[in-house]
Amino acid sequence: MKQGGNRQTEKLLMERSVPGRVGTVLPDLDVPAQAMPDSALLRDELPLPEVSEPEVVQYFTGLSLLNFSIDTHFYPLGSCTMKYNPKVNDEIAFLPGFAGIHPMQPVEQSQGALDLLHRLQGFLGEITGLPAVSLATLAGAHGELGGMLMIRAHHLANGDTGRTKVAIPDSAHGTNPASAAMAGFNVVELASDKNGNVDLEGLRQVAGPDLAGVMITLPSTLGLFDTNIVEVCRIVHEAGGLVYGDGANMNALLGRVKLGDLGFDVAHLNLHKTFSTPHGGGGPGAGPVCATQQLAPYLAAPTVTKQGGAFALSTPEKSIGKLSSFHGNFGVLVRAYTYIRTLGDAGIQSISANAVLNANYMMNALRGTYHLPYDRTCMHEAVFSADLQKERGSSGLEIAKRLLDYGFHAPTMYFPLIVHEALMIEPTESETKETIDAFIQALIDIDREVTENTELVNSAPHSTPVARLDEARAARQPDLRWKPEAAA
Repeated sequence: MKQGGNRQTEKLLMERSVPGRVGTVLPDLDVPAQAMPDSALLRDELPLPEVSEPEVVQYFTGLSLLNFSIDTHFYPLGSCTMKYNPKVNDEIAFLPGFAGIHPMQPVEQSQGALDLLHRLQGFLGEITGLPAVSLATLAGAHGELGGMLMIRAHHLANGDTGRTKVAIPDSAHGTNPASAAMAGFNVVELASDKNGNVDLEGLRQVAGPDLAGVMITLPSTLGLFDTNIVEVCRIVHEAGGLVYGDGANMNALLGRVKLGDLGFDVAHLNLHKTFSTPHGGGGPGAGPVCATQQLAPYLAAPTVTKQGGAFALSTPEKSIGKLSSFHGNFGVLVRAYTYIRTLGDAGIQSISANAVLNANYMMNALRGTYHLPYDRTCMHEAVFSADLQKERGSSGLEIAKRLLDYGFHAPTMYFPLIVHEALMIEPTESETKETIDAFIQALIDIDREVTENTELVNSAPHSTPVARLDEARAARQPDLRWKPEAAA
């Protein structure tokens, strides 16, 4: 949505250029002047803008205001947990002792940082009920790969070479099958039953001597807690397999459910979601892996251990090796540690309580206006279908585009794949009732518009800086370079 500013602010820097205008004054050289390269290597046709410093600041500030962000808008992107990130987390991460440290410094010079990482390992182990923790993996899918490589290493170490199959529910995150395949497994899909749980009979049929394990997203991408989960873990364990937990949706369970207590053997956490680091556009992230003591020897290196009174970086006995260059994404780890210490036990529990409350409040307010394919109490997010609106001429995509005109980021669309015309909405715990009420009203108003003025919805957005794009062409033929109009 276009915010503030005027045409002068929105002009490209090149359009503002005035010959001879200078934006900075360089200090006198404090080193000997060097000769320019050979003229044949220099370009004189490159048009560079000549602008003042205020114009540069106005331009880039104006660009930033054209973006949706969690600091400017409600961002109900399902399965992404785009919640408010307290600025104190950034302030702590920016402290010189954290921001200025180098990963190749000797461990004796890094004891404070290692102490923090060691404490964070303990916190995450306590929260998940899986006490062995590696912080080395850099994102959710990276953690999935690490966890599946651990399962593979465990079976091979036991001489169990025939376990080549991993079962994954059709309601899992889309990266799960790719991670299992990259770890060398054959993927088998498990169907969901009519209530959105794993179909137990289907699981029993694949739970044989070739089953290495299952990957379960809990709560699922349907926003539901699988009420069969304890039985799922029992069936897999009796077949000799292990249970992997995709912890991307832990925002719904914090302080209330421990994956280890349910029967999970290994899981990853998305610190950039649940533990509050600003993310989007591919990073930054962190995907620590938490495991039982049985799988501790296989954790990715390094882990932080305490030896006597000092901290050290260690490689577990049967480690799958290093999956990242150094010790994990340190800035994200500092933010997660700060977030946990700031909240404490009661605060951690309030996250899940409010996340689930907000999602169910929203779901019940929209029931009947939008179709609920699995009409039961949800967890941190609710998955609707836009089938009722599509029957009247507007798809889920059109509704998501129209939401932009109301000042809201679109929800996740067309995922999970088992829900036709899916709209996956996660309000998170950090939004107020007033904000959620406004969002609910916007969706109700859009539903009315679908009936009264379908074309208004189907041609949205109308108030954003850029109108509807040819998304298929943008993906296949991206134009990544600005060109002056005369040369276009």
